[in-house]
Amino acid sequence: MPRVKKSRKIGMIGIPKSNNSSDGYRKKSTITQPTKVKKTKGKPAGSRHSIATSDKAIVSEQKKDPRVGSTKKIELSPNKPKVIQPKVKRYATPAKELAALEADERLAMLLDKYDNDEALSKDDVQYLESKMARHKILCDLLGITDEDDNDAKNTPDLPSEDDPLKTFESININDFK
Repeated sequence: MPRVKKSRKIGMIGIPKSNNSSDGYRKKSTITQPTKVKKTKGKPAGSRHSIATSDKAIVSEQKKDPRVGSTKKIELSPNKPKVIQPKVKRYATPAKELAALEADERLAMLLDKYDNDEALSKDDVQYLESKMARHKILCDLLGITDEDDNDAKNTPDLPSEDDPLKTFESININDFK
């Protein structure tokens, strides 16, 4: 058994009693509040790398809001294309709008393709239908009718398509021999 050196420390002998006991062995609170504010002498210690106090005020003003960055919403799904609203031109009169529609080169090209039974894309078909619907509305507003309809009504030589008997009677049999 090793030898134990004598110690001059005076400690409690045995097991200390619990804090609940009323024998006076309770620990005093270790937190003490200073009664007097110490007077500082000189400037506080620091280094040349520390931020100056005036800079601290500017930095604290800038970072009041903990959220940093823009509040603009960001589209998260890459599959959705951005939809750009087309700018709608405003015309002073329906006559000017009708003139602009008739001068539209894209509409003329699409009408030619449509007449030649060429395939049109989905966007082209939608564009063609919307412009033709607007053209019809403008013609109704201005009281303009199609010339082809007027020619068919004014010619009494041709039989009407509604009456099949007149069509049958007007057929010349010698044309089919």
